[in-house]
Amino acid sequence: MNNKNKTGNLKKMISYYKPYMGMFCADMFFATLSAAIALTIPLIVRYVTSTLIYKDADSIIKDIVWIAILLVSLLAIDFGAKFFIGNYGHVMGAKIEYNMRKEIFDHMQKLSFSFYDDAKVGQLMSRITTDLFEITELLHHGPENIILSTLKIIGALVILMNINVYLAIAAFAVLPFMLWFAIVMNKRMRAAFKRNRQRIAEINGQIEDNLSGIRVVKSFANEEIENEKFKVGNDRFLESKKTNYKYMGLFQAGVSTFTALIQVCIIVTGAVMIARGSLNISDLVTFLLYIGVFTEPIRTIVDFTEQFQNGYTGFERFREIIDIEPDIQDAPDAVELKDVKGNIAFSKVSFRYNDKSQVVLDNVSLDIKEGSYTALVGSSGAGKTTLCSLIPRFYDVNEGSILIDGEDIRQFTLKSLRDQIGIVQQDVYLFAGTVFENISYGRPGATREEVIQAAKDANAHDFIMSLPDGYDTDIGQRGIKLSGGQKQRLSIARVFLKNPPILIFDEATSALDNESEHVGQESLEKLAKGRTTLVIAHRLTTIRNAERILVLTEEGIAESGTHEELLKLGGIYEKRYHMHA
Repeated sequence: MNNKNKTGNLKKMISYYKPYMGMFCADMFFATLSAAIALTIPLIVRYVTSTLIYKDADSIIKDIVWIAILLVSLLAIDFGAKFFIGNYGHVMGAKIEYNMRKEIFDHMQKLSFSFYDDAKVGQLMSRITTDLFEITELLHHGPENIILSTLKIIGALVILMNINVYLAIAAFAVLPFMLWFAIVMNKRMRAAFKRNRQRIAEINGQIEDNLSGIRVVKSFANEEIENEKFKVGNDRFLESKKTNYKYMGLFQAGVSTFTALIQVCIIVTGAVMIARGSLNISDLVTFLLYIGVFTEPIRTIVDFTEQFQNGYTGFERFREIIDIEPDIQDAPDAVELKDVKGNIAFSKVSFRYNDKSQVVLDNVSLDIKEGSYTALVGSSGAGKTTLCSLIPRFYDVNEGSILIDGEDIRQFTLKSLRDQIGIVQQDVYLFAGTVFENISYGRPGATREEVIQAAKDANAHDFIMSLPDGYDTDIGQRGIKLSGGQKQRLSIARVFLKNPPILIFDEATSALDNESEHVGQESLEKLAKGRTTLVIAHRLTTIRNAERILVLTEEGIAESGTHEELLKLGGIYEKRYHMHA
């Protein structure tokens, strides 16, 4: 990353302090206070060893009482300062983490299907959890560590220079070499930490994929294959960790050695100066005490370097997501879609998923009248689902336009557009929670009576009442405790509750057994009455009553008509119908 981007990222990172400037300033004040106390105590010790011990016994006892009171008071203040830093400073960090997690989650809600087509859920979860924790640890501890360390180092330097210039020069002669070493190792550690982030995200993605498909894994008895796949990712993570720890070990060992060299320089120089009579023992003792004050922030900087690499690489990954502009969003002058009749028109629509993919729809024009029941049939890959996905703008057309009631859908707000469209899919997704919560997802805030009526309309009420807790029954992750037909009817009830003027059924009953399909089909036909309905059909027997059937091929709409008209035509539809009859 170039310096300009790095500076920009650091500015963005610092901007997260803005809502908490009062708490941040208090945190810095108490960090400064704690550093000042740490610098003061060795001076008091120097006074005792260089002045107080040479007084008479009465004076020593009298003064030492006040000195003891002063030291205890300073320690009490230091306790309060460190408590504030450890408690309220962490709370500030947690609040920043809360805001950042909300920001990235909100942003992910805005990203379109094209983003999620290529994304892995486990890796995204890693960015919301692990990365954010490391970022906020840096945002909390980073500034206070810098303040504490800087003040202690500068303060110790000033005090040591005042005590003895030559001894101070001996102490700080090692510093340039230490700084050079730290800068070199810092660059290598940063690259290693970034690789670690990528590797752990890959492992999270692999775990999420495995656990989501655990029933498939077990049904094929492929646990060993999954273990081997996981081992490959885990081995890669271990190798990156080894590289990381090699640089960390070199860094920490090097800094510790340089720190010890500082002490060696002081002891050797001090011994020579005492031998020559140019230094007294009390000053050497004070120097050695200050070296403790001086080397402790150096160790803090060592820890901060690791923390900075963790937090900053996490922030880079955080910004990678935040900086992605949603490719589908409201136009600046977008208006709400209201009073929908349900006329839908495709005008010379062409679409491909990305620049490298093949064209899925090419110059398709189509008119669907309000309240009509239109079925789409065709081979896999002909573009049936894609065509329907363009209506709620899950994807945007590359060329042409789609109109609702004569107006281009891109001029409406996404929320108002999607509020007018109900979708029932083959792969039903139910959220972890109760039956009531899943149905009411169709219209948040609906009353219990409205939810129950929607369930009755979807032929779901009877089976719901047979569940242990009725509408308050927990259905498990993705509705695992329900059958396929039951899950389908809950999804239909959800759309009944939403009550939209436009419906899309994407092979909604094709995965069900005959009995469940019959019940589901009955519910769908009841739902479709009086609404503009598009049905993607797998079983052609389910769409015989459609007012219009469109046969899609890779070249576009090949045939159009009623069931009887298409059978008489003797084309693609007639062959497919008799093949599946």
